[in-house]
Amino acid sequence: MRATHSLSLCLASASVLLGQYPGLTLPPSGDNQRAAVTQFIGPVKVSIDYSSPKVRFPETRDRRGQIWGRLVPYGLTNLGFGNGKPGPWRAGANENTVFEVSHAVSVEGRPLAAGRYGLHMIAGAEEWTLVFSKNSTSWGSFFYEESEDTLRVKVKPRKNDYHEWLTYEFVARRPAEATVEMRWEDLAVGWTIKVDKIEDLYVSRLREELRTTPGFNWQGYVSAAQYCVGVNAHLEQALEWAEIAVSRPFIGQANFSTLSTKAQVIEKLGRAAESKTVISQALRHPTATPGQIHQYGRQLLGGGKNQEALEVFQLNAERNGDAWPVHVGLTRGYSAVGNLPKALEHAKKALAQAPDQINRDSLENMVKQLSQGQKID
Repeated sequence: MRATHSLSLCLASASVLLGQYPGLTLPPSGDNQRAAVTQFIGPVKVSIDYSSPKVRFPETRDRRGQIWGRLVPYGLTNLGFGNGKPGPWRAGANENTVFEVSHAVSVEGRPLAAGRYGLHMIAGAEEWTLVFSKNSTSWGSFFYEESEDTLRVKVKPRKNDYHEWLTYEFVARRPAEATVEMRWEDLAVGWTIKVDKIEDLYVSRLREELRTTPGFNWQGYVSAAQYCVGVNAHLEQALEWAEIAVSRPFIGQANFSTLSTKAQVIEKLGRAAESKTVISQALRHPTATPGQIHQYGRQLLGGGKNQEALEVFQLNAERNGDAWPVHVGLTRGYSAVGNLPKALEHAKKALAQAPDQINRDSLENMVKQLSQGQKID
């Protein structure tokens, strides 16, 4: 029964295949429309190209309940055409389903090099096997050879909402990994693709890009160095970029942004005293705006360095007087160290300066809290 069914499917596909001709645009075999899905995991591009069959085919025949274990047999099966060997399912229709990654990844924890792969699946009632073949150019699984396998991984199917058309969807996305599912009829089969050491890829890409247009201004080097600070990796490279932003001939500038970035890198490298010297230069540099000084004070508050933050807010007042948001900073600084009367004094001054309703509402709440003897949130 299965052999006859497989042979009839094979001959139907073969007859339509013979009707195709290179260079001519004709309807896809069996009206199984071509489809593709692409997802980036950081700098890594992952794509799946496939032909998408439907449950109801032809339109008058509903095959729901007859897909898994019947139309798509469990295990390997003789397709009745091609090399005559038992083969897996083509994970779609017509030509090979193609899984492509631009960089090395891991699939369900197993390494897979960058490249194009024919994606096949061995279905089962309780467990499936994903097969990534070096052969990505064949018609379906008719010429599948196990010797061409690059990777096999086992996954579990799950019940899912009904899908008339077979689709591939990226259903979970995180900075260094994503989960993709094949969804058809009432079933979903998913697997997780992870990029190991994604920070290395970003830094490698940044090195290349800083040899192009972004490398002709200090802002590009600041952004690259700040990325390294954010992920706490490649800090020696970050320091090199920060130094270039400050001092490279023709593009380097000593300003608040470049100096404060250099200070952040040095602090991450564990050189606290040197970092303090550089950030002091940044805060006192003529380019430092009231807003930039204020934001640095907020960062110190966020790190629990309340007394240091207050000193930064006081420096802002010395340099910039009543400029916005000097009094807001002093409000937060004095509140953080427990001097609520001084905090209330500056909160009232800041409220009178509020440039918009959002700031006005926030400062009214601060005044209310401080008037009741409470530290501000």
